Amino acid sequence: MSGNGIGLLFRLTTFGESHGPAIGGVVEGCPAGLPLEEADLQRDLDRRRPGQSRFTTARREPDRVRILSGVFEGVTTGTPIGLLIENTDQRSGDYREIKDRFRPGHADWVYQKKYGIRDYRGGGRASARETAVRVAAGAIAKKLLAQTGVRIAGALIAMGEVTIDRANWRWEEVECNPFFTPDAAAVPRFEALMEKIRAAGDSVGALLEVTATGVPVGLGEPVFDRLDADLAKALMSINAVKGVEIGSGMAVACGQGSLMADEMVPDASQPDGVAFLSNHAGGILGGISTGQPIVARLAVKPTSSIAIPKRSVTPDNTACVVITRGRHDPCVGIRAVPVAEAMMALTLADHWLRFRSRPGAWPAGTSGCTSQG
Repeated sequence: MSGNGIGLLFRLTTFGESHGPAIGGVVEGCPAGLPLEEADLQRDLDRRRPGQSRFTTARREPDRVRILSGVFEGVTTGTPIGLLIENTDQRSGDYREIKDRFRPGHADWVYQKKYGIRDYRGGGRASARETAVRVAAGAIAKKLLAQTGVRIAGALIAMGEVTIDRANWRWEEVECNPFFTPDAAAVPRFEALMEKIRAAGDSVGALLEVTATGVPVGLGEPVFDRLDADLAKALMSINAVKGVEIGSGMAVACGQGSLMADEMVPDASQPDGVAFLSNHAGGILGGISTGQPIVARLAVKPTSSIAIPKRSVTPDNTACVVITRGRHDPCVGIRAVPVAEAMMALTLADHWLRFRSRPGAWPAGTSGCTSQG
């Protein structure tokens, strides 16, 4: 199986399955000299961790990350950073009755057809359990980017038919409720929807928004290595994500050039002497960052692991009915917020290193990490 890594200079490769002994990853390209300890990664892992509210899966994984390599005396050495997260709360028996049945909406059928074998326990490699490693690696990328003034934050802005009121947007509210939503007034409506969905044994999708501020002008390469193209790929690689848009996204199809073009005016107070009057481009023009906030939204489908009977087939194409038992998120989009942040951070860290590695970018005698000078 190929395709287990992402990034060119700042690169993450992951390994492991949902019900295996552990999941893990290797981060390559992190500059030497970055202060780093396991606690730096644990905060975001705790945000993603299952079993923290009645609105997420009841699987209780501590998700304690271990740094196995690449850090010495509290700072990165420039060598590969090995990460390991043990699985401790697997219930593989929950999946025995679907061993010979393909769950509709899951990767079961395509894995069997492509590889001739699949790990039916929780989806194996196809499980969203793998995203815990992305979050840990993303925390490293976030810390590296923070040295340059880049900040990344995500939020849930819609679930099913319930949407937030953007006039109520408060970033500080995101960490104060189980939905990672910036609109406190929307929380009771999200709760009511989730209670209804859980009682029906069903699931619901969500819309997330992730933003990066402080991004310098110039990240990204024209044509195939465009920053928005790489960002879209990174976000689309998250389990259950079926749509990604940058800036105004799909709305530009209904817009006019007179309204959608982001006008510019001279402004001596800005670092580059220019101010944009809007940000329909989402902080990226021609595949290159403009210095404005980078804004992306991603649509997360309802989890297909539901208690409602669904028609399917067995390996010999016999008709059957599948009811997925076990512990599952009624809205997987909730815990996807820190995952989306991580994938944006990994993408920006990779492009930041590409930007900094161009000829003449480094003054003589300086380290690759801004914390060193």
